[in-house]
Amino acid sequence: MLPITMRFLPFYKKMVSLDRRYFRFFDWYSLALMVILATIGLLVVLSATYTPEEPYSLFFKKQLFGVISGLILYALFCTLDYRVLTRWGYFGYFAVIGLLLITMIKGSIGMGAQRWIALGFVKFQPSELAKIFFPAFFVYYLTSEKRQLKTVWDFLPIIILLLVSALLIIKQPDLGTGIIILFMGTLLLYMAGLSRNFFIMAFCAVAVSGPVLWHFLKPYQRQRIFTFLGQGDSKKERYQIEQSCIAVGSGGLWGKGYLQGTQNRLRFLPEGRTDFIFSVLCEEFGFFGALATIILYCLLFYRFLLLIFSIKQGVTQILCLGLVSPIIFSTIVNIAMVIGLLPIVGIPLPLLSYGITHSWISFATLGWLNGIAARRF
Repeated sequence: MLPITMRFLPFYKKMVSLDRRYFRFFDWYSLALMVILATIGLLVVLSATYTPEEPYSLFFKKQLFGVISGLILYALFCTLDYRVLTRWGYFGYFAVIGLLLITMIKGSIGMGAQRWIALGFVKFQPSELAKIFFPAFFVYYLTSEKRQLKTVWDFLPIIILLLVSALLIIKQPDLGTGIIILFMGTLLLYMAGLSRNFFIMAFCAVAVSGPVLWHFLKPYQRQRIFTFLGQGDSKKERYQIEQSCIAVGSGGLWGKGYLQGTQNRLRFLPEGRTDFIFSVLCEEFGFFGALATIILYCLLFYRFLLLIFSIKQGVTQILCLGLVSPIIFSTIVNIAMVIGLLPIVGIPLPLLSYGITHSWISFATLGWLNGIAARRF
């Protein structure tokens, strides 16, 4: 037994790089902010699924499991060497594309979408993995290429795989996650120095092909855009957004009180535990509760951006921006969506919305970021 342990020890040391400097530069502030937001999420999921007959619903128990296991993932990604994680992520991204193909063929169907792979107690959503593995794939490709990447042709393999994964996700259909992947990929390409002419031409191509892209949207996706523009019946197409706005507005300054939200308790608000969890928070905790939550998010993102821009290696900065951008983008879009400033898309609120896969990816991403920040000097 001892020889096996001795052979494994060098491999473990290679994977994990911890010393006094790691704990000195570890960012405990971002960890505290993350735990506070996750705790708020648990409280609101409990409220969104509460019934007198079953106070602690199955959704709450699953979310509690997701947060606890997510913290374990956070600790794991913190301690592992981020360079090893980047190498794993490069190969893992090809596995993600394979899982997306399997999901399209044999995935679990729910609410009209085929996005999940059933794993017994939980349903796993492979599209979430693209958020964390694509930045690793991107950065490893940059660092493994001996020549400098300057032209569009140099970046072509990255662009093709980005489009393939985004199209597979949109096909599920999951337009929200597909948009996040495209946004993240565009940001990384820009940060890596791809010519501005490429982005101008790409924007013009999308604008010109707008009518064709419109044709490929699902009927309900088109209807959401029409609803955002003011069309639709308040009892049908506009029901979801109007109930959300009623919940947000009825909370007033201080809210109706925990577990006292009528839109939530009487089930007028659809998807209160997932995409519209911020509406539940606004109704029960009011303007000041919502403002405090937004401030917590801003502090978390500001903290990570400060840490990222203190990193000296440009490639590592690109990796960190790729990891954090989906979380920032999802937060902005979700909050704007539930108050009627953007069309409704299926984007959950990071750390708050119910969803085990989404929680795992959020915790792992933030753990990876903090692990990089702790080793930045």
